[in-house]
Amino acid sequence: MKFLGTSFRLHNKRLILFIAFVFAALLFVACGGGADTPAEPEQSNEGSSETEADTSETAEVTGQKGTLRVAMQPIVNIDPIAISSDSEVLVANHVYDYLIDIDPQSNIIPRLATEYSVTNEGLTYTFTLAEGVKWHDGSDFTAQDVVWTFERLRDTPETPTADLYANIESIEATSDNEVVFTLAGKNAFFLYDLSDNHALILKAGTEDADTNFNGTGPFKVENYSPEDRIQLVANPDYFIEGQPKLAGVDVIFFNDDAAAIDALRGGQIDLAMRMSTALFETLQAEPGINTLDIPTNGYDVIRLRSDREPGNDPRVMQALKLATDREAIFNVVQGGYGAIGNDTPIGPLYDAYYNAEVTPPARDVEQAKALLADAGYAEGLELTLHTPDSGGRPDLAAVLKEQWAEAGVDVEISVEPESVYYGDDGWLEVDLGITGWGSRPYPQFYLDTSLVTDAKWNESHFSDAEFDELAAITGTTVDDSERVKAYHQIQTILNERGPIIVPYFFAQFGAISDQFDNFELKAFAGRTDFRDVEYTGE
Repeated sequence: MKFLGTSFRLHNKRLILFIAFVFAALLFVACGGGADTPAEPEQSNEGSSETEADTSETAEVTGQKGTLRVAMQPIVNIDPIAISSDSEVLVANHVYDYLIDIDPQSNIIPRLATEYSVTNEGLTYTFTLAEGVKWHDGSDFTAQDVVWTFERLRDTPETPTADLYANIESIEATSDNEVVFTLAGKNAFFLYDLSDNHALILKAGTEDADTNFNGTGPFKVENYSPEDRIQLVANPDYFIEGQPKLAGVDVIFFNDDAAAIDALRGGQIDLAMRMSTALFETLQAEPGINTLDIPTNGYDVIRLRSDREPGNDPRVMQALKLATDREAIFNVVQGGYGAIGNDTPIGPLYDAYYNAEVTPPARDVEQAKALLADAGYAEGLELTLHTPDSGGRPDLAAVLKEQWAEAGVDVEISVEPESVYYGDDGWLEVDLGITGWGSRPYPQFYLDTSLVTDAKWNESHFSDAEFDELAAITGTTVDDSERVKAYHQIQTILNERGPIIVPYFFAQFGAISDQFDNFELKAFAGRTDFRDVEYTGE
């Protein structure tokens, strides 16, 4: 059966029906994440006061027009296997294609695969690929490219995808436009795993993915200036008829969100998707700008490494939890947008799995002081809190500093550019940090990549045998009630003894010039799709 746009959503109880359907029916399935900020990037005079018109002769022939200028943080990683920030994912998402993609409603939709089937009791997935697809270098796309890409994703050590795809037993190209995945064990979320941010298809044998861009995607890289911007032009040979509608996309680099919003007001950019609540609210009545906000499963996590002092004493993290006023943080930092957190990655939008009975402890400063004293910090505790400079995370750090001071915790805040914070895995080394985890359509991703023992991004170095056993159940069982029960138990464990604080699930904000139409913001900003965006100005 071909992909349809009306597939089951993961944010409601139909997910359970979807999983049961996949594994019980075994039929064809329909489916549709420094204190000194650099100066604002230098803007070119061309197009600085109005949206640029067609960027190439090709655009004039195909009817594509307009260049969308997008403010994002600078990119560091080019190779899709290493990308992590919103800006890196955004660029890669428009240069390359996924095998299957996810729409803003968390439906699975086609990209390079046009249809698929599930057989062999849920262990075999067969994908039919689009025909006539060309790489930007002019060569033909085939199933061998898909095989090579996923072999690389699962066989490259020290990458998060090595764990994510470890369950793949074999990948075989059965023809030029058909590829078959065989799993070693059942995975209820395998289709969503195939749409992971890193799972962009590369040409077989690619050796320069860290320096060069050769995709099948809707846009080609025309110019890349690491300190300034990356300029994309429409791919005239894109295999989906009528896409893209824009002639180009310029991703302009800003290290400062306020500077990006000023540029939006001044007409130097057309779109900003990541900003603090305070900045977003200043745009509500801005003429010529349309604002958007949507709830997400994304969250900011405050985590303390549990494998060395002071976090190796559980009483320290419990004290920090007791010293934290989550409702105050939600109102001050998020302005009431989103939802209050429960110290787990499983939020209320995962309604089939969310356990509303699991709530974090009420704030108790005196009890926090007592726990710190018992842990040997009766005279106080000094900590450095590392945070990227994006979104409301610096504001979150400032509120935590004030709240924790009442319990005798002296916090020094280290604000770092997002590209630096996540660069070279520095965020994984610090004792105490704030990390933004982008919205995912299913919760298992967070467990498998950041919380099970030996997970690649286990930034808190959490290791709990009971938790690991439950996470294995939620990721493999075809018993709906067993999965729900295990997810509920996981939330209890993290709430009671996990080394993380999740104070809120954030909303995603966007603001775009009213000269563009058909823009739909995604919960994970980097996965927002520009293929159908149209320029409506003169």
